[in-house]
Amino acid sequence: MTLHLYDTATRTKTEFRPLDEGKASIYACGPTVQGAPHLGHIRKEVNFDVLRRWLEASGYAVTFVSNITDIDDKILAKAEEAGRPWWAHAYLYEGEFHAAHRALGIKAPTYEPRATGHVPEMVELIATLIERGHAYVAGPGDVYFDVRSWPSYGELSRMKVDELTSEEEQSAGKRDPRDFALWKANKPGEPASATWETPWGRGRPGWHLECSAMAGKYLGDAFDIHGGGLDLRFPHHENELAQSRAAGRPFATIWMHNAWVTLAGEKMSKSLGNTADVQAAVAQHGGRVVRLFLAGPHYRSAIELSDASLAEAAAQLERIDSFLARASEVVDRTPDVGVPAAFAAAMDDDLGTPAAMAVLFNTVKEGNTALAANDTAGVQAASDAVLAMLAILGLDPAAPEWAHTQGAASDDLTPVVDALVATLLEQRAAARAAKDWATADAIRDSLAAAGLTITDTKDGARWSLERG
Repeated sequence: MTLHLYDTATRTKTEFRPLDEGKASIYACGPTVQGAPHLGHIRKEVNFDVLRRWLEASGYAVTFVSNITDIDDKILAKAEEAGRPWWAHAYLYEGEFHAAHRALGIKAPTYEPRATGHVPEMVELIATLIERGHAYVAGPGDVYFDVRSWPSYGELSRMKVDELTSEEEQSAGKRDPRDFALWKANKPGEPASATWETPWGRGRPGWHLECSAMAGKYLGDAFDIHGGGLDLRFPHHENELAQSRAAGRPFATIWMHNAWVTLAGEKMSKSLGNTADVQAAVAQHGGRVVRLFLAGPHYRSAIELSDASLAEAAAQLERIDSFLARASEVVDRTPDVGVPAAFAAAMDDDLGTPAAMAVLFNTVKEGNTALAANDTAGVQAASDAVLAMLAILGLDPAAPEWAHTQGAASDDLTPVVDALVATLLEQRAAARAAKDWATADAIRDSLAAAGLTITDTKDGARWSLERG
């Protein structure tokens, strides 16, 4: 089976046929850095990281572009509230998003352009739209896209122009409430530093314009996949599509949108106040647990955030890691082993991670059975397959992106406990060698009373913490 992806524009699963053989080009809308990231933001990053990993594992050379929106009305308002320059505010929260990416093992984009660094490309795009009759100057510093000039408007969201309302502000020179801003004049009280000179007056870019300009800069007029959260489908992606094609650029072949993370049935958003901070979730549950919680469900299905759902993800990861730890005492890792055919089939079916996870856990079960039967070949096959699948999901504990988690917590007492337990285990080993079974059993029982499980292996005893 070849890779098929659900295309939001056609509402069908579409075979992935890249524009350039052996290559895949992706533009995934990045964050507007107005505040700290929550799990709703970061789900998109995890989902498209899995897509990227699967494409790479399938033999494609992937160019992955994810932007930073560092100039925006919300950024200006939040910066004023915080009493700091808008650019300092944006840079602060850009750093927090990067920290969240590292905490969840997300690979860095091939390119990560900032909106403020691409004003010349935006000006060029506006000029093209004006020349083609799809944009107009409404006043000094104000330029709008003429929605009614583009008959295909609404093709992505399936919305009809006459049925639309607009969140755009009405200005004196605006022809239609549904027309959207390509360039925006500075408002009274806003910092002059948040403006750039153009042939139509000083101002700053409209949000939709930014992504079209940056996608074109790094991926060309046409590219394979455009992605983002479901909430971006309209108006953001609809407007991107309209202005890009109106300018004569084919733009994206496939549109992909991940669903929301919800709390009490509502989409997680800062405006509703029902956010879950990424770093807080990672501090409580660990980065790999949070990533599994976000990556395991199908990307087009909503996820309900709760203590129970994160606890379930933690239990699943414990099951996987327990098998890998036991297997590592019997076999060594074999490099460059492919994933099981059933896992590949699931991923090729629109990134079917639930079915792929079922293959993963079935393989863990087979590996545990092989361990119990002292079937070394079976353990090797299961361990290699599990590690290959974890690499696609971004959960391989030995991967470089998780190196920062090793011993990172200052309050982690594992090294101290390990040293103390090692001393007791040495005493127990000496007692067993002397056939002093009473002393050996007494040491084992005292460790068990402290909540530790002792397992005897061919390389000696090992301990693990019992979890309630």
